[in-house]
Amino acid sequence: MATINGDKLKRLYTRLAPGTPVTSADLAALGISADLAVHYVRAGWLERMARGVYSRTNDPPALHPSLALLQRVFEGLHVGGKSALDWHGIRQYVAQRPVLHLYGWQAGRLPEWFTKRFPAEYHRKRLFEERPDALLHVRPFEGHQGAPLVSSPERALLELLSEVGVRQSLQEARELVESSYNIRAGVLSELLKRCGSIKTVRLCLQLGRELSLPWAGKLDPSQFPRGSNRPWVGRSRDGLLVLKP
Repeated sequence: MATINGDKLKRLYTRLAPGTPVTSADLAALGISADLAVHYVRAGWLERMARGVYSRTNDPPALHPSLALLQRVFEGLHVGGKSALDWHGIRQYVAQRPVLHLYGWQAGRLPEWFTKRFPAEYHRKRLFEERPDALLHVRPFEGHQGAPLVSSPERALLELLSEVGVRQSLQEARELVESSYNIRAGVLSELLKRCGSIKTVRLCLQLGRELSLPWAGKLDPSQFPRGSNRPWVGRSRDGLLVLKP
């Protein structure tokens, strides 16, 4: 029995990349039952972070594999908005410990084992006409297999603008838009056509024009949903926000 358990413990430590948290289901796939997992915790080979979630002792969970685990739990989960822009190098300043902005389709709360290690906010948002298993312009980060899903710069920009007046200041959004001169007009156009937020569409077009960004002149506003002929008016922390058609 000791040899069998030793083989299972060896698999646990050799088949998983460093910093990878595991669930009870992951352990079962390695042949480690719930009772054996309890034994490993008591023996100091595993640490229990939450019910059904473990890390190997002296191997704290890393951000990317932790996000990969959450993506199995939260439908449509991905790094988006300001965080995705930051990951793509579009930022105004480097925060000492920035808050990670995660987006998904279902309501829920991020688990404490994750947020106490990685300050994060979760936003339930359905900004585009799409399916949660086929998100528009969301890919593994830098194309690496197993990397966390992250919005393209174009999608991240629209996710950021959708938060203006809610959790995002207009001034900071404007500064980030000003840094987005390498945005691909074709990708942005595709997303704008399928965007369900009139505020987001209008704000994107208005800031692009005001800042004379290269991509703004390549867009055809007549192709995008822009609502009625009346101005869109809302309040934000910066004051009254008026977006013309």
